[in-house]
Amino acid sequence: MREHGMLTPLQIGLAIAGGYLLGSIPFGVIVMRAAGAGDPRAIGSGNIGATNVLRSGRKGLAAITLLGDGGKGALAVLIAWLMTRQADLQTQALATSLAGGAAFLGHLFPVWLGFKGGKGVATFFGTLLAAAWPVGLAAAATWLAAAFLLRISSLGALTAALFAPLYALLLGRPVIAALAAFMGVLIYIRHAANIRRLLKGEEPRIGAKKAQERAEA
Repeated sequence: MREHGMLTPLQIGLAIAGGYLLGSIPFGVIVMRAAGAGDPRAIGSGNIGATNVLRSGRKGLAAITLLGDGGKGALAVLIAWLMTRQADLQTQALATSLAGGAAFLGHLFPVWLGFKGGKGVATFFGTLLAAAWPVGLAAAATWLAAAFLLRISSLGALTAALFAPLYALLLGRPVIAALAAFMGVLIYIRHAANIRRLLKGEEPRIGAKKAQERAEA
């Protein structure tokens, strides 16, 4: 039987501090430097995420970055879940949401990189999948559908971030809905430049560069 009760100050502090430090691990920078491929902040958009790592031409490094950025959010949630495994479901949801939200903040504002991090999409999905897998799967399916139909990756991410809180509410997970909304707002803020390009019709479409290269060959 699960015990009822609130999180202790120590549990809250560990969830937030531990989640933030995990989220601050800059996998894109680490894997590129380890592979002798330079620094992702010096290419493309200057972002540390998988999309920008892919611009280095190293698909394997981009895949590792994607898994790392998503995995650190999931790991933060898992640790918080284990820490409160004897608590009731609402207390567990609060602990995992605090840890996951802190990991997300860590990715966006990593202490190791002068608080200049990524846009958080991979960490968003990893956190949601671990905190409430039905919500995470629904959000991921939304991203895939929007990206496939509209052929714009950023628009897929923005659509998923918009609908994720609604999915959580429909599934009766209000605490997870608050977590999804928190991360969603920050995703929109971090995608401000993408939104401006979308409004101008200038956001690049998936596969557009490859199609142009084939046409010029």
